[in-house]
Amino acid sequence: MLASKASALTPRMWNVGARALAAQAQAQHQEKHEPAAGGAGLSFDLSDEQKAYQDLVRKFAREEIAPKAAHHDKTGEFPWELVRKAFDLGLMNNHIPAKYGGAAMGSLDSVIIGEELAWACSGISTAIGGNNLALAPVILAGTHEQKQKYLGRMTAPITGDGKPLIASYCVTEPGCGSDVAGVQTKARRLKDGSFVINGQKMWITGGGKANWYFVLARTSEDPKPNQAFTGFIVEANTPGVTPGRKEWNMGQRASDTRGITFEDVVVPKENILAAEGAGFKIAMGAFDQTRPPVATGAVGLAQRALDESVKYSMERKTFGKYLYEHQSVGNMLADMAIGVQNARLATYRAAWEIDQGRSNTFYASIAKCYAADVANKIAADAVQIFGGNGFNSEYPVEKLMRDAKIFQIYEGTSQIQKVILNRELVKHRKLGN
Repeated sequence: MLASKASALTPRMWNVGARALAAQAQAQHQEKHEPAAGGAGLSFDLSDEQKAYQDLVRKFAREEIAPKAAHHDKTGEFPWELVRKAFDLGLMNNHIPAKYGGAAMGSLDSVIIGEELAWACSGISTAIGGNNLALAPVILAGTHEQKQKYLGRMTAPITGDGKPLIASYCVTEPGCGSDVAGVQTKARRLKDGSFVINGQKMWITGGGKANWYFVLARTSEDPKPNQAFTGFIVEANTPGVTPGRKEWNMGQRASDTRGITFEDVVVPKENILAAEGAGFKIAMGAFDQTRPPVATGAVGLAQRALDESVKYSMERKTFGKYLYEHQSVGNMLADMAIGVQNARLATYRAAWEIDQGRSNTFYASIAKCYAADVANKIAADAVQIFGGNGFNSEYPVEKLMRDAKIFQIYEGTSQIQKVILNRELVKHRKLGN
């Protein structure tokens, strides 16, 4: 099997193998299978292709990413070398349809990959997978020409400086985060149909490395969000686009995060996504697609915290016993395992709903909220189990605790997920579902 031969593969061969596995896994999603005899067809087994892909990514994450995680955390240096290797392995931009050069990978396949990357380092994982949020609006609402131009370039063979292209999602502003309807960046239409954008975005993942941006801007004073905003594709080298300084964050420091200023930025009419006024719906639809990958990042981090805690508890002795032999510590480990398993199942369900072609707003918010909260609790418990050592940067768990916090904040806070869930519950009740 490919997984067992991974160590003998060159980067170029890994790329071919990984993309082939992705195509096979996606094809399997689309096949119709008869339910197992005497059952309803429910299975918790991954396919052979998914297992092989998981093994391939796990090897890369644990042998290439994990040893370099501390360096990037301490320096904040963007991990271009690892991003390039991930691109060569086919781990970037894998949602892009095959006709535009992508692997057309299903959401479930992507979350399997994402968990393995985040286990090694969620900051580097974000640097590798951050494109997904910017790509989602174009995949969902772009014209063929837009997809060919902006998705196609993301999958094109690397030339020039040898770096994969980065794209960024520009919605958050200094005055609004989860309140997307509060966006103040404005776009004014000119006589030729083009628009001039003015405003400032904040906390933009990949902002200083991006080749192009998805930008949400207000094009109408209409108070209804569904009519007030328009989505634009903006080339990063357009005059008037100015990235700010890299922010030094609490965690996930390998990820590039900046503010972006748009000053009299002219965008041609062919770079409008869908239609004027359709931006809010597109932006929200993108979140449904990308919240499962965010949730799986939290799951990967939580699994790492659990693994480190079990290992440490079997090595460290207090009062003549290994830590795991103390009931209080054993109960903590058990609760951590329960949290990881439940968060993973919630994430898989949210991803599976996407692959079935159904709306997953309800399940995506459950997964994102629950996995984020679980990751924070488990990381904090890991520090507690490590005791004084856990508070020291020579041990891995303090970084996990710092990295975990952002999962409760970006792509909609845990509190906002509960607002969404409440709305979904009432909506389905009214519809009689």
